[in-house]
Amino acid sequence: MHFEIREIDHVVIRCADLDRMVDFYRVVLGCPVEKEQRDIGLVQMRAGRSLIDLLAVGAKIDRPESGQPGAGRNMDHLCVRVEPFDADTLRAHLEKHGARIGEEARRYGAKGFGPSLYFFDPEGNMIEFKGRPDV
Repeated sequence: MHFEIREIDHVVIRCADLDRMVDFYRVVLGCPVEKEQRDIGLVQMRAGRSLIDLLAVGAKIDRPESGQPGAGRNMDHLCVRVEPFDADTLRAHLEKHGARIGEEARRYGAKGFGPSLYFFDPEGNMIEFKGRPDV
């Protein structure tokens, strides 16, 4: 059987404070809530064609062996493509909302090299905003 990976469908981030994380991803990143399943501790946020799933620590479907929230240890980082990419404007927006800013650089991604900016959500997970690839 031959298959190809087309795109990232979703990423799951374990959260110590689910409501705070939902607010950050909704207000700061502009990801609307797609589906809430509070009975199992899950809120799914729409991120373009993909989903960011926020899972409450200790919830019904949580797996404690998956990592320790708050230490930024659930994953290395989540990268999302944004347009337009204006590093100064993005940085100002993120700082206005209290996000800790990381390194800005030209990095390789799914579509090639291009600008990127790292920052951190309220629980220490690193996120990368990736701009249009170099032409």
